[in-house]
Amino acid sequence: MIRQLRGNVLSVGPLSAIIEVAGFGIEVHMSDTHVLIPGQEASLATHLVLRQDGLELYGFSNADDRDFFELILSVSGIGPKTALSVLRRASREALEGAIGKRDLTYLTKVVGLGKKSAEKMLIELADKVGIRAHDDADGEVFDTLVALGYSEREARKTVQNIPETVIGKEARLKAALTTRS
Repeated sequence: MIRQLRGNVLSVGPLSAIIEVAGFGIEVHMSDTHVLIPGQEASLATHLVLRQDGLELYGFSNADDRDFFELILSVSGIGPKTALSVLRRASREALEGAIGKRDLTYLTKVVGLGKKSAEKMLIELADKVGIRAHDDADGEVFDTLVALGYSEREARKTVQNIPETVIGKEARLKAALTTRS
């Protein structure tokens, strides 16, 4: 399995880039090719897909995005092209937040998934993405933190660090504000 690729960027297209590695021009499918500049060196976290008609390499600017892509692939019925399309339409952080909050509307309207695929994703990934529901209070605490200016990543981390012994939305929000990550 090829997990990382480093080389000179030969060309960049809207959906993929060609990276020269050891004299070979390797096509890498990406959700965001704007991070690459032709003629400069690039290092990408990668995921290799073996297909009947060949190999496909998918590249990401960091390992967290690659790992999330692989998490999306774990959903039955979702292949690499759909998973990459999902990441093109929304950031990993936004997707993790929507999945954690079980926001079907976001996944269908913003991300463009069909209702069945979005429901499958919510069912299979909600417990894996990190936002846990604590009497539904954490979803509201998360939204409040984002409204107060926290990034989605900071808000998610802060909500995860609230002690389980703190109960109720107001108490959990107060705990989150006093223990900012």
